[in-house]
Amino acid sequence: MSGLYAGVMGGCPALAGTVTETERDAPPCGECIGIGAADGPCEGLRAGAKAADVLACRDRERLAAGIGNDGRGVLRVKWLKKREETAPAAVQLRDREHHPFRMLGEYVPLRRGEVGLYRAVREAVPVVDAAICKLIRMTGGVTATCGDKEAERELREFLRTVAVGRGQFGINAFLDTYMDSLLVCGQAVGEIVPAVGNREIAALLCGRAEDIEIRERESPLRFTICGPDERGQMAELPYQDLLLFTPLNPETDSPYGVSMLRSLPFLSDILMKIYNTIGVNWERCGNVRFAVTCQGGDGVSAAERSRQLAEEWSRAMRETRGGSVRDFVAVGGVDIRVIGGDAPILDSEVPVRQIMEQIVAKTGIPPFMLGLSWNSTERMSAQQADLLTTEITAIRRTLTPAVERICRLWLRMHGFGCGFEVVWDDINLQDQVEEAKAALYREQARKLKIENDAAEKR
Repeated sequence: MSGLYAGVMGGCPALAGTVTETERDAPPCGECIGIGAADGPCEGLRAGAKAADVLACRDRERLAAGIGNDGRGVLRVKWLKKREETAPAAVQLRDREHHPFRMLGEYVPLRRGEVGLYRAVREAVPVVDAAICKLIRMTGGVTATCGDKEAERELREFLRTVAVGRGQFGINAFLDTYMDSLLVCGQAVGEIVPAVGNREIAALLCGRAEDIEIRERESPLRFTICGPDERGQMAELPYQDLLLFTPLNPETDSPYGVSMLRSLPFLSDILMKIYNTIGVNWERCGNVRFAVTCQGGDGVSAAERSRQLAEEWSRAMRETRGGSVRDFVAVGGVDIRVIGGDAPILDSEVPVRQIMEQIVAKTGIPPFMLGLSWNSTERMSAQQADLLTTEITAIRRTLTPAVERICRLWLRMHGFGCGFEVVWDDINLQDQVEEAKAALYREQARKLKIENDAAEKR
């Protein structure tokens, strides 16, 4: 490096005129002093320092003792102190045997949460993905009823055939994607796309929740949805009336919702460590390796004997893989052991079940619906059915305002002033056999009642 003493840029104590005894003995922060260097003005000159300032340094006697001219007008200084050796660089390509979802272990709770982190949790833990998919399917379909029968017929046709992108049609396909974002990200955003002339709704599209920003206005009842503009800066989107935004369980001090997976990154990281360790152990010990020890013999005879044992053992193993059985015969003391066979393997059933219980409790779905056989019976109890029905009803209650906005806008575009009501499909969680038995019992009771009434009239 050529140029003035590199310490000028960092506030060199010598140039500042405040040199202590400790600073006088410290090594300089550069390797040379240069004035008029060939590579242009040095950092010190650009910073406003002059050559006279360098010569006025209180330590110039010490510096002058090692100065030499290299013929280009550049003054070189050979420092007396040896530069400290830096530590060697760490190995970069070595596999540290971490599980592939490392960001789960680096989780720090944030106010808005990390959407990428929640999606990693869903990808890493199959039970979480299955629970979200089942909640979406069990939420069921939606339609609408109107006071005007003609308006009801046309509105239902629109809800059945509206384009929602990705080759899908219908309000139910839109709500599947919308609810997926709602559960995972804690918020969902969508857009109503009007057709040319603003007399029809051309499509319903879902957006990326991580690409929008909510700005609250003066009134707590109003907010603005912002998105990236042409320059990449967050700006207010122009048509707020055509945007749909639904938060999941928003907190009092934030307009953003809370993801259903908010409390799962820590547990998911532990679960991934357990599964990753199991995989590593099977890679190491699953393919059994043998240690053959022969006793007796010395010198050349011992080496020759061990070589013969190794060849015979390898030949026996190869023929075993080919389907034939070959005995291994040796003379003298021969000990054959499985490498690592005596090492105990930690039982993972109890910790894995404890973690899975926490994850299942967060989703609100009975364990047997996720393939977990923890109870003596696999039939859904009445209490579990009631709890799951409550969860689905709460999700429907969150989605209903967005569906109402879509239906209201369509009716007004087509000139209908009638009222309407959003109707969800009935939740059916009971066993079909039990329902058939209940219907049979009702009919039998009705038959007995008719017979009793006829007998009393006689």
